[in-house]
Amino acid sequence: MGMLPSRHYESDHTRFIRSLMERKPQLEGEQRKSRATWWDKSPRELADRAHMDEGRLAQPSYVYGGDQGG
Repeated sequence: MGMLPSRHYESDHTRFIRSLMERKPQLEGEQRKSRATWWDKSPRELADRAHMDEGRLAQPSYVYGGDQGG
């Protein structure tokens, strides 16, 4: 018996994903929308983010101490 699976072999995971996509065809569109919201950023958005980060102040390593009268 060879080490490689048959050409017609389909894993449980693959069968699950295929059946899920058949039951919920709108899922791919929802995935694309979510990806665009959280991951896909234009160069302009990235430049704006970098510009905003330039003005950020460094946070002290321990914020619960110091001269807070506490």
